[in-house]
Amino acid sequence: MKNRPPPIVLTAAADAPSADACAAAVLDVVPGVMDAMRAAMRRHTGPQLSVPQFRCLAFIKREPGASIGAVAAFLGVSMPTASAMVDRLARAGAVAPSADPGDRRRQRLHITTDGDAQLADIRGGARNDLAQTLASCQADDLRVLLAGLDALHRCFDSNPTSPVSH
Repeated sequence: MKNRPPPIVLTAAADAPSADACAAAVLDVVPGVMDAMRAAMRRHTGPQLSVPQFRCLAFIKREPGASIGAVAAFLGVSMPTASAMVDRLARAGAVAPSADPGDRRRQRLHITTDGDAQLADIRGGARNDLAQTLASCQADDLRVLLAGLDALHRCFDSNPTSPVSH
């Protein structure tokens, strides 16, 4: 069993945990959750799509019109690597590049209907896998989990200056 810090236990409303304690807890639990998500994605991507290609497709869906440079920055890869990945996805019919009207040298990327369907299939399979794991949780724990995820969503989506948002 992994070494885990003790859970944050509140005894009264005045005992709210510090932001530092919450950050430590997030850093402790998120890697394990991400490992489970990556494993679930790998199980459902099939031989035609790698996990980085899945991440690329998901980014392009979230950021329609994104550039190859934006894809490279998001994935943490070089421009040539991102360009090759986008080319493979375009050849497979999952991504449709188009010229940027403001700069013909740049491409704007959009997901295709086929790419969107592929993403939905992978996400659906991964969601089912994660749901099986979460099914062992008590109802109260699931409610607390949803409340915590909602709080994270509000915090990171509403704070564009956060060094770790988006």
